[in-house]
Amino acid sequence: MRSVRARAALGATLVVALALIGAGLAVLMVLRANLTDQAGLQAEVTAREVAGQLALDKAYGALDLDDEEDHPVQVTDEDGRVVAVSQDLEAISGTDSGVVRPVPSAPAGTPGDDDDDDRDDRDDDGGRPARGEVSSDDPDFTNGTATVDGHTADYRFAAVEATTSTGVTLTVHAGAPLATEQEAVGTVRGAMLTGLPVLLVVVAGVTWLVTRRALRPVEGIRREMAAITASEDLGRRVPEPDSRDEIARLARTTNETLTVLEASVDRQRRFVADASHELRSPIASLRTQLEVGAAHPELLDVPGAVADTVRLQTLAADLLLLARLDAGEKPGRTPLDLGALVREEVSQRLGDRIPVTVSVPDTGPCEVNGSRGQLARVIGNLLDNAERHADRVVAVSVGADANGVSVEVRDDGAGVPPDERERIFERFVRLDDARSRDDGGAGLGLAIARDVATRHGGTLTVDGAAEGGALFRLRLPGADRPH
Repeated sequence: MRSVRARAALGATLVVALALIGAGLAVLMVLRANLTDQAGLQAEVTAREVAGQLALDKAYGALDLDDEEDHPVQVTDEDGRVVAVSQDLEAISGTDSGVVRPVPSAPAGTPGDDDDDDRDDRDDDGGRPARGEVSSDDPDFTNGTATVDGHTADYRFAAVEATTSTGVTLTVHAGAPLATEQEAVGTVRGAMLTGLPVLLVVVAGVTWLVTRRALRPVEGIRREMAAITASEDLGRRVPEPDSRDEIARLARTTNETLTVLEASVDRQRRFVADASHELRSPIASLRTQLEVGAAHPELLDVPGAVADTVRLQTLAADLLLLARLDAGEKPGRTPLDLGALVREEVSQRLGDRIPVTVSVPDTGPCEVNGSRGQLARVIGNLLDNAERHADRVVAVSVGADANGVSVEVRDDGAGVPPDERERIFERFVRLDDARSRDDGGAGLGLAIARDVATRHGGTLTVDGAAEGGALFRLRLPGADRPH
């Protein structure tokens, strides 16, 4: 089944069916047990009445059994011989004997062949009642059948022992009909078999309707998502129900996802547009120089062409790194000394306009885990930015504490206005728009630096420096700390 409603209706119906079947069986068992116990109680009462007559030494033929038409009675002696039965009893099963005709025997009050000592022994026997008494022990119950006056039925038999004054022990089997129990159980079972399918149909229908109503907002969400997919309009949103259930949370989460996706697509489009714009200028300049050089070799500006080529190469490398970062590329976890990496980067900057002052602690290596190439790019971008804006001072310092390793790059330039300190980390953002593109760069350096820092589990922030310019602070977890 592909429909959630159908599966929910089927599941609910099966659960209810199992529950009702289990409850019905339990009810039938309890009802049967109670009615059987009642029949057993009736049989016990009848058996004790007859046993009382025997205990009073009443003769077998004089026993009052005519009133027991619904309660067949059979009396047996110690040898299992039938000595008395109720009137019209034609057949019996479930008792000690299936005989329904009394055999000749001594009267109930006639002493047997046992002498006084034997009778005394029986008096002391804890398993038999005293002479002239009815046993007070719980009777033995059995189920059987009896045919009375041509009618056969099921009975619950109770066996009660009685002892005459002469020490003769007799067993009275009296039965109570189970017709009431069978009729009641059959009626309840029939009602259950009739009502169960109807109830299951009702449960299935109600579940179907309730599930359809509950899933109606989901269908609205699906239709809107299909429309968004077809139109490619990420500005649309799915309807949010007024309820506070899981479907409402699903709709809100879907809209939040669409918002993030729309922002990501817009950012990607701006990125492509800005990248195309940035690439257009050096490509156009290089093409112009090459065309002029082809027509007039003596006018070819080789240094300019090389500069444009270098700029294109740098921009292409930056775009490639951003693409890898956006794709979720995870940095390496190679341990490296950040202080040594800073010294190495500064030592390679021989042509900088302003010499860089380096301060690295001598207490030990400032180790972090990460990609050497990417962290070197971060330090290089921060130094490039400081060189671009500094007047006379560019300083970099490395420090380590319990929270990790930090690198600070300071300059004495104009600094960054407080309201622009987050915006400068966006891609293709330049606050010095008055500068030429050759001097100002493409506006990707700080964006790359922050992305790399974030993916290394660190942070990159900007503040005001004591020298009056900008202070960029890179913080990374130590090598012994998980990212």
